[in-house]
Amino acid sequence: MSEQFNDFDSFPNLVSMFLSRAALRGDRPFLGFKDANEWRTISWAETARRVAGLAKNLKSMGLKKGDRVMLVSENRPEWCIADLGIMAAGCITVPTYVTNLERDHQHILDNSQSRAVIVSTAKLAQSLMPAVVRSSECEFVIGMEPLKVAQKGQQSLHDWADMVQGTDADVAALREASALVSRDDIACLIYTSGTGGAPRGVMQHHGAILCNVDGAAEVLREDFGLDNERFLSFLPLSHAYEHSGGQYLPIGVGAEIYYAEGLEKLAANIEETQPTVMVVVPRLFEVLRTRMIKTVEKQGKVPNYLLDKALSIGERDYGGKKRLRDGPMRLLLSRTLKPKIQAKFGGRMKAMVSGGAPLNPDIGIFFQSLGITLLQGYGQTESGPVVSCNRPAAGIKMDTVGPPLKNVEVKIADDGEILVRGELVMKGYWRNKAETERTIKDGWLHTGDIGHFDEKGRIKITDRKKDLIVNDKGDNVAPQKVEGMLTLQPEILQAMVSGDKRPYIVGLVVPDPEWALEWARGQGMRYDFSELQGNPQFRAALRTAVDRVNKDLSVVEKVRQFEFADEPFSIENGEMTPSMKIRRHVIRERYQARLDGMYKG
Repeated sequence: MSEQFNDFDSFPNLVSMFLSRAALRGDRPFLGFKDANEWRTISWAETARRVAGLAKNLKSMGLKKGDRVMLVSENRPEWCIADLGIMAAGCITVPTYVTNLERDHQHILDNSQSRAVIVSTAKLAQSLMPAVVRSSECEFVIGMEPLKVAQKGQQSLHDWADMVQGTDADVAALREASALVSRDDIACLIYTSGTGGAPRGVMQHHGAILCNVDGAAEVLREDFGLDNERFLSFLPLSHAYEHSGGQYLPIGVGAEIYYAEGLEKLAANIEETQPTVMVVVPRLFEVLRTRMIKTVEKQGKVPNYLLDKALSIGERDYGGKKRLRDGPMRLLLSRTLKPKIQAKFGGRMKAMVSGGAPLNPDIGIFFQSLGITLLQGYGQTESGPVVSCNRPAAGIKMDTVGPPLKNVEVKIADDGEILVRGELVMKGYWRNKAETERTIKDGWLHTGDIGHFDEKGRIKITDRKKDLIVNDKGDNVAPQKVEGMLTLQPEILQAMVSGDKRPYIVGLVVPDPEWALEWARGQGMRYDFSELQGNPQFRAALRTAVDRVNKDLSVVEKVRQFEFADEPFSIENGEMTPSMKIRRHVIRERYQARLDGMYKG
């Protein structure tokens, strides 16, 4: 691929960018998906025809510029076509998580006042349709697959196959009409996952996402070179991170997008599709690291020796203590261990970009040591969402999130809060003027994150402003740092620490079920998760893991006491957001008595 793709300033909107790339790429593959155990693709030209057909039909139904259309679907080619088709009709996409409950759909439908809904499957429609029937605004329901609706309300049902019938003439007409939507117009309402309350609709305009794509494309172009890029889409497209980084960035650089089948098949999908770029969340790296270590442990002394050597050399390199005498071992690793690891990632992986939550530096160093380039990005839905990203040209330092992207201004307020300005900043929260004015002041987005610049202009995040624990002596403790270190231990799956206005830090932990099963078998005990938590020996084993972490923490950060949570934190029990962040206020409310009890006696 010889194109440089640095023309993002010239596009009035995201649809124009897509149509430009589709004209350039023509009948070459664009969207890849698994069908009957085989990977199939849809071309750029065919995608453009379907987008143009959907836009034409949405307008013929009476939808007008600025109308909202809700999109409820797992990652698949139709998601991309629907999103572009909605925007091509001049409407605003309202993507929602497939894990949403009926009450979540109701809130978003009512708040966004969506006139139409596109839903992928009958299963997803089960929790959606009751909310649709109660909606006073929604008039149309479009099913990507046949919907089993026993009784419908005032809404008319439409079939996806009919809606996406489009021709080359429709594409030509759309190319003319698409110029009517400006960079300043709202592209989508992305509802934040709400760690502290009901989700709010973030108004992302076309220019915000184009600004993100421009900055991210520059990193790819200048640090890795653009050449037949292929992205594997795994994170929910309803999340701003995947929406911009996993959909519009690949469109912007003329790349292919393949859709993973799910977490359980992700490792196989990576090997099969051979992607060059993936956007992921830290939790995935933690899982992959644990699995890789367990796999190597079972392979005997030589693979374990090579892994230890790779990690020790990687840590020295990262710490700036590169040694000449490591040369022969580097050569051996480059011919033995590293090719096997890289093959597990498809063999073409240029970079995996982590975002959505803080990445523990140890995880990053682990993958770098094995020849997998891992970049940490930073941002939030309100900023398109990407503000900054590590890049080799600036020197990758795992405890930073890199320098700001192109055309992004960042400054640090007097209290340490990170402020952001530029085209990437949202227009505000939908129908929430007060919260908009609290978040954007004089053009600066107040991120709520605390951080500073290092000596090379890279941003270092220390914590969320509102999550900072201030103990009874006035000392600040960043809970995410402590929790990240706890969950790196093989014994601990999840953790939440507490201690605001208290004399010391305490924690709730969820033991790792796989580790707990192995521990029980080793003790000759019957595996019962709830019974184990009352076993003194089991508790002592978890105490050992907590103490291991405490050795690397300052006095004020040490976890003095811990208790077990009754069950894992999850989306279903309301204790995690769809983007896998813990909802502290929900967990605190449920376990307040247990947390308080750790300060007695």
